[in-house]
Amino acid sequence: MDIQQKTINTIRALAVDMVQKANSGHPGAPMGMAPMAYAVWADAMCHNPHNPQWHNRDRFVLSNGHASALLYSMLHLCGYDMTMDDLKSFRQWGSRTPGHPEYRHTPGVETTTGPLGQGIANAVGFAVAETMLAAKFNKPEFPVVDHRVFAFCGDGCLMEGVAAEAAALAGTLKLGKLTLLYDDNDISIEGNTDIAMREDVGARFAAYGWHVVKVDDGNDVQKILSAVAEARRDERPSLIICKTIIGYGCPAKQGTAGCHGSPLGDENVLAMKKTLGLPEDTFRVDEDVYAHLEECMQRGAQREAAWNDMMERYAQAYPELAHEYEQWMSGTLPEGLMDDPELWQYEGKIATRATSGAMINRLAKRLPNLVGGSADLAPSNNTYIKDGGDYSAENRAGRNMHFGVREHAMAAICNGMALHGGLRVFCGTFFVFSDYMKHSIRMSALMKLPVTYVLTHDSIGVGEDGATHEPIEQLAGLRAMPDVQVIRPADGKETTAAWLTAVTGTLPTCLVLTRQNLPQYDHCGKAAFRGGYILSDCDKTPDVLLMASGSEVEQILAAQKELAGEGIAARVISMPCMETFLHQDKEYQESVLPASIRARVAMEAGATMPWYRLTGLDGAVIGLDHYGASAPAGILFKEYGFTVENVVATAKKVLGK
Repeated sequence: MDIQQKTINTIRALAVDMVQKANSGHPGAPMGMAPMAYAVWADAMCHNPHNPQWHNRDRFVLSNGHASALLYSMLHLCGYDMTMDDLKSFRQWGSRTPGHPEYRHTPGVETTTGPLGQGIANAVGFAVAETMLAAKFNKPEFPVVDHRVFAFCGDGCLMEGVAAEAAALAGTLKLGKLTLLYDDNDISIEGNTDIAMREDVGARFAAYGWHVVKVDDGNDVQKILSAVAEARRDERPSLIICKTIIGYGCPAKQGTAGCHGSPLGDENVLAMKKTLGLPEDTFRVDEDVYAHLEECMQRGAQREAAWNDMMERYAQAYPELAHEYEQWMSGTLPEGLMDDPELWQYEGKIATRATSGAMINRLAKRLPNLVGGSADLAPSNNTYIKDGGDYSAENRAGRNMHFGVREHAMAAICNGMALHGGLRVFCGTFFVFSDYMKHSIRMSALMKLPVTYVLTHDSIGVGEDGATHEPIEQLAGLRAMPDVQVIRPADGKETTAAWLTAVTGTLPTCLVLTRQNLPQYDHCGKAAFRGGYILSDCDKTPDVLLMASGSEVEQILAAQKELAGEGIAARVISMPCMETFLHQDKEYQESVLPASIRARVAMEAGATMPWYRLTGLDGAVIGLDHYGASAPAGILFKEYGFTVENVVATAKKVLGK
């Protein structure tokens, strides 16, 4: 067989050996997709294994992440930092080859995938970021930002709603440098896909505004490359439908669900290798295969060298732009940002969604790479950058994204934009709709991406819209997610602290913001960086500790005065970010919440569960463990007990008075 076919069969064998040794995994998709992977990685894609972080590399996304053995095989064969021992430890404790690809964990992996469809939306985000940066930095004869996005997907990805949302937006935006290769093998875990999927996928994507190419033989590398070349010539995103056979090469299992998610078995592995003309050795790669792919990789190294030479000339021709490019790509922040007095100034009663909107625009002047948008709610979320322009197929320089009513894809696209590098990304919707995007937020957390989620209309304060739009359990749900900062500010200065936490940090941040107006407090501000702090203290050791976040801080402050009139000393603690407070050192936590003071009352217009970590069983939580209703916000707060009188009564109760 020729070296090309030998390499493809070696890819298949490595993937099968990995799954067989682990006795766990998905061999069928890698066997069917091996020619697709070879065509993209060895020929179509511009990348340099010796510098996986080269800025102008093409990006690769394996949306059907269960086929991870294929990706790891390609990383190893192409010369990335992926050893044969890494392949042999597939899916094992401490290995660099987990069951699904993980960003930051494995060199060369651009995004964490596995939840199907997410990778397609990530790829859309990569493509959006490329166009935004190109519009900013490219000049005639200086294509500083000029690369493509290749993504693989399977039937399962295309069944997921997030993929449909993202693909529809990609078509609208004419993201011509996005190429999606579809492993059309007709098989899902439960059997043939026609039990649940009989649509014409090509027609669907054509309706989205995509360029669609069909490859009738997914084993024909030249047909795949011809389709990729055709995609390059089209201004629309491209879907290449590759008709493949799952488990190709295994006589007993190919084309069946039996090879989708379980090892082939020793006998079938040997039969496959015999069918493909390979030796029986496990984890075998002949030197001519390594040499062939090393030669293929030289093109990427040469392209990077040429790009580096161009960047030197670019720096001479456009020194200010070149400096700004380095700042954007390195994530450098302007000096003095945290102490900028304008960022901390607010007057009068203002909703925190409005103070957030003010912060977005204040930051936009200081952070020119701050971009974002909303799921068709910018006027309500206050997420619009004034004079920032609208990003579209016609205006790549716009800073305001219009995602449409596509919350799930919006968050996943923002993940892709953040992964690309060079941009600071935010997105917004009503807090109750964070449920639609929760898995994308979880992926932000898994990858530790500093995406900012602007979540307004945070409670029963939504009022007349009723129970469907009033978040109850959402705060508890997001707080339960590791590595997510959930911040519910009580006024403008706490909102400033929240935004500065978001743009200077390395984790996703959820800003939970009010519809109703709130007062400004004199003694808050930078103390909010610690998650919880004493907003108002008493003159002696407190009898009771009063805690709240967001809009309910107003009530506990008023209750402090009423209690003082009855001879009860209360300390008021604002808790905008419970997670951050719980990560402070014990000495600081004790200074705010002394262990000796067991009388504690917390109030928040949401589920009570998270607060018992701070009140203990001896304390009390005023909250909502039921859904809301349709009525003016003031009436709802009164009817559900979010009143000064209830705080006072509850404080007396925990004190036994």
